[in-house]
Amino acid sequence: MTATTPGLVCAHHHLYSALARGMPAPPQTPTTFQEILEQIWWRLDAALDLEMLEWSAKLGALEALEAGTTAIVDHHESPNAIEGSLDVVAAACAEVGVRVVCAYGVTDRHGPDGARRGIEENRRFLEAGGRGLVGVHAAFTCTDATLEAAAALAAERNVGVHIHVAEGIEDVEAPARLEGLTAPAWLLAHCVHLPTDHRLEGTVLHNPRSNLNNAVGYADPARFSKPVALGTDGIGANMIESFRLAYVMHRSVDVTATPETAWSWLEEGWSLVPEARGDEVTWSYDPMDPWHLAFTPGVRPLRVRVGGETVLDDGAPTRVDAAEVRAKAAEQAARLHARL
Repeated sequence: MTATTPGLVCAHHHLYSALARGMPAPPQTPTTFQEILEQIWWRLDAALDLEMLEWSAKLGALEALEAGTTAIVDHHESPNAIEGSLDVVAAACAEVGVRVVCAYGVTDRHGPDGARRGIEENRRFLEAGGRGLVGVHAAFTCTDATLEAAAALAAERNVGVHIHVAEGIEDVEAPARLEGLTAPAWLLAHCVHLPTDHRLEGTVLHNPRSNLNNAVGYADPARFSKPVALGTDGIGANMIESFRLAYVMHRSVDVTATPETAWSWLEEGWSLVPEARGDEVTWSYDPMDPWHLAFTPGVRPLRVRVGGETVLDDGAPTRVDAAEVRAKAAEQAARLHARL
């Protein structure tokens, strides 16, 4: 028996991280979130070039499609390959047949010029007609001037800002620094240490697996009055798996919790990329409802149609050769790991 649903949406992804698997161990074992960023992710993003990014994005888009995810809200950073990077991400996803909303994560970690170039990459992409948001890494790595510039650009282009908020204790000042800048179109990723009674506007992006992996704590997003959507923070794009984990984490702190709450977070993705609701995914399982899926592993898409075109058939992509994408991505991963 099969069932059909709309395409799923990954509300927070880092496609550039697809090549990280198997990367060399950091110089020393990180013991805090700040050290994880410094010794792993900030070393990795600084080593990226546009060729690596192309195949990382293609691999990430392919894996999304194979999981029934037809739309990705991406947050990108490559401080030594900024200019044109959003075009590379967008083109890679388009080639596979996956919708993408792009943003470059502006930061002052690499000085004022790096922040300026990040702002300009967002501006260039949006002014050229790219589907995107203005990206910001996080308040704790940005000056007030950079945060204000990003908010101003977003308002000018009539889009939101995609930013990590209070993911770790390093960013607990974010609510105070962002208050007055945010708007309903903003996307606030993680929000683990965001107060329940915060005054920020926007959609909270819950990333349960990443939060566990980084030991930053449980966001308990059911406590927020603002909308909540599900993401992966770069650990693939299997949204059924993310829903299942979001449910059991919710259940771990509230025995009255049901799968329907986590399912509503999954559905909120359609508010971010409405076109995905018109896509069609035919699954290997029926029924595709939260009470069944919360307890049924192994569910997979058989066919995916995006914008009326079949882009996955009998579990295989129609626009690209999956084996070639994986082989080329492995080559670029080897280059990246050698740099590290």
